[in-house]
Amino acid sequence: MKVIRMFVPVVVLLMVVGLAAQAQNKYVGVKTCSMCHRSQKQGGQFQIWQKTKHAEAYKTLTTAKAMEIAKAKGIAKPAEAEACLDCHAKSYDAKLVEKSYNVQDGVQCETCHGPGSAYKNMAVMKDKAKATAAGLHEFKDDAAIETLCKTCHNEKSPTFKGFKFDEMWAKIKHPVPKAG
Repeated sequence: MKVIRMFVPVVVLLMVVGLAAQAQNKYVGVKTCSMCHRSQKQGGQFQIWQKTKHAEAYKTLTTAKAMEIAKAKGIAKPAEAEACLDCHAKSYDAKLVEKSYNVQDGVQCETCHGPGSAYKNMAVMKDKAKATAAGLHEFKDDAAIETLCKTCHNEKSPTFKGFKFDEMWAKIKHPVPKAG
């Protein structure tokens, strides 16, 4: 019983320290991620992303249509409004980004996979457990991915017309090929 009483606080402390470290991770930007994730060995993930609407998400905020929607909602500049940037680009908070990050790259790698400053290192990325411990969001199944997608693709969006996960996921899916 004494061992358990001593063990529980240590586990809680380690969890708090781990969460605090992840909370301080910064967004490094798609250019940093693309250095490794453009190769065919990695599945050409960068090239897949470039062809998606996610890569253009920020730019949509600069269109006449976006200005019209924003004006109706009392927003002067959609490309600067947190309410819009929350889904069209991460992170809009300058304290959470490194110099390599460019908000104009839209919905990029870290929007889904978490800020990469602690896991961008090749030595960390080669060990999935280390990368995950450093803040890389890994998805175990499509249900988890769908839940994440629906944080933006939902009724809160002024242009929402429904969301067909299977159809949309097929357009942006970017797995790392199995070695072999």
